[in-house]
Formats: sequence, structure tokens, C-alpha cells
Amino acid sequence: MKILVTGGLGFIGSHTVVELQNKGFDVVIIDNLSNSSESVLKGIVAITGKEPQFEKLDLREKASVQTFFKKHNDVSSVIHFAASKAVGESVKNPLLYYENNIASLIYLLQELQEKTEAHFIFSSSCTVYGQADEMPIDESAPIKPAMSPYGNTKQIGEEIISDVAKMSSINAILLRYFNPIGSHPSAEIGELPIGVPQNLVPFITQTGIGLRKELMVYGNDYPTVDGTCIRDYIHVVDLAKAHVVALERLLENKNEDKVEIFNLGTGIGSSVLEVISSFEKVSGKPFPYKIVDRREGDVTMAYASTDKANTILGWKTASSLDQAMESAWNWEQKIRKNNFQ
Repeated sequence: MKILVTGGLGFIGSHTVVELQNKGFDVVIIDNLSNSSESVLKGIVAITGKEPQFEKLDLREKASVQTFFKKHNDVSSVIHFAASKAVGESVKNPLLYYENNIASLIYLLQELQEKTEAHFIFSSSCTVYGQADEMPIDESAPIKPAMSPYGNTKQIGEEIISDVAKMSSINAILLRYFNPIGSHPSAEIGELPIGVPQNLVPFITQTGIGLRKELMVYGNDYPTVDGTCIRDYIHVVDLAKAHVVALERLLENKNEDKVEIFNLGTGIGSSVLEVISSFEKVSGKPFPYKIVDRREGDVTMAYASTDKANTILGWKTASSLDQAMESAWNWEQKIRKNNFQ
């Protein structure tokens, strides 16, 4: 069976492609390379021994999406990662996020709703909860007004999928994940942001390797154990495997509702300073950082209740924060070594 993975050369997408191919699925990737590299294909091949099909395509171009589905008329299952994903950037450039994250979703669903049967896995986010009232956050937590345009696009995306599923043959699973970090243990693929990283861990590893001077820690006056924000950091390989499990659930018609929702995290909250400490532990070197003012759009604390995913999907995380951080550091060292040789 052929599975379309949009954003399949990105961080989470590429790891999911690996897990899909390891399970015997044929994969076709759509990616516009705005925050990824075609060289990622080499890493996927090195791990799996198989090269997925790749189409360079911008999902904001409706005609291009229509042409793709005419060419690949056997595609009826989609795992949708392609989206802009930085909270801070979305605050500065909201229209970019609304166009990229909403228009592309609509064009995909317009094609899928014409199928007699279709399956859709949506890359959602814990940002839909805003600042939740209780920890850990479970799937019944209220969806609060978004604290950033990025978070709003995920909320709107979920609503669009739910509305379309009611009136079409589409069955969907919305995966609300927390903070993916790390890399494949082979160090053949990993997080490779273009420009200055918007996420914490790649900024830490780039600072550790000497590419950045120091990390800005946004606020140390939050009501947390050490004053810094708390997040749930999940190893990207654990996360990728959950997407395959979710897809198999839809393909085997095991879903109980047209649209199902699952949190994906470790269930453990770690502060920014604890993440820095983890890096110092696995790298064996001190880490430079500076406390600065809070950043607009950041919530104080977010970590998952994973009971639903553990019970219904039969999925659990396998890696600790230190293991994920070590894999991220191994990846950073490898890519810098290769770049400078």
C-alpha cells in the first residue's frame, strides 16, 4: 500500500518514513524543501535500504495538489506533517502560518473526500490546549483560545478535519504531540533546521558544537520548580512509531469514531534548565546560557497524560530525556564533521 507523507523530508516526517518502510509500506513524499533538504533521502535509504518516491511540491498550490493525486490515484492514506511550526515566528508573521497550514490542509482533504475510502493522520500539537488548568493534560482538557497563530492553525485544522470527516469517507486520527527531540540512533537522519533553530534542543546542540554563542532562556520567573518553562520532550523515533500504529488502526478499521484524538508524549515534564543539564550530562561539557525576558506566546507548563495512547493504541515511549538528548548530540556532531571535511 502506498502512503503519502507530506513534509516527509522534515524532522518528524523523515523518521516516520523510515518506520513506514521498515513495516513494508510504499511511501511517496511531498515536500517543498522550505525547511528540509533532499539529502535526507540518502539517510532514509541508508537506514531502510529503500528509496521512497519524492515529489517536490508546494501544497499551497491547489493545481499542483490536484495534479499529484491524478498521477498517484492509488493514494488514499495520508500522514500530514507539512506545516510551519515555530510559535515565535507565527506571532511575527501570522499570514504565512494561516496560508501554509490551513490552505494546504484544505487542498489535501478536497482530494481525499473524493475517494471511496480514505485515511488521514494529522500532525497536531499540545498547543491546542493553551495553558491547561491541570497537569498532566489529557484529551478531554478544554481547547482554550490559542496563544499564538501557530496554535490557532492547529485548532482550526482539527476543526476542519472533524467537519469534513462527518460528511465524507475520510477517517482520521489527530495526534497531539508534545516536544519531539533527538534523532535516529544511526545518526543518518535528525533535526536539521535551516537558519537559526526555532526549537530548544537543536539550538542547544548547535551552541554545544560552537555554531551559536549562547542560548537565551526566555524567563526564569514562571511558577515552576526552577522558574523556567516546562515541556514534555519525546524522542522522535518513539513519536514516529506512534504514527505507524495510528495508521494501521485506520487501515484495519479498528477506529471507534470517524475522528479519534491521542496525546503523544512521555508523561514527564522537564524544565528548560533540566534540558540544559541533560545536555551537559551526555556531552560532558558546560553549557553557556543567559536568562532574558519572557517570550510572547509561551505557555508555562505542558506535559501529557499518555493513558489513552498507551491503552487504546498499545503504544508507549521507550527513550528517556538523556537518551533522546544523546542521540541529538551524536547527530549534531556527525553533520558538522561531514560539513567541514
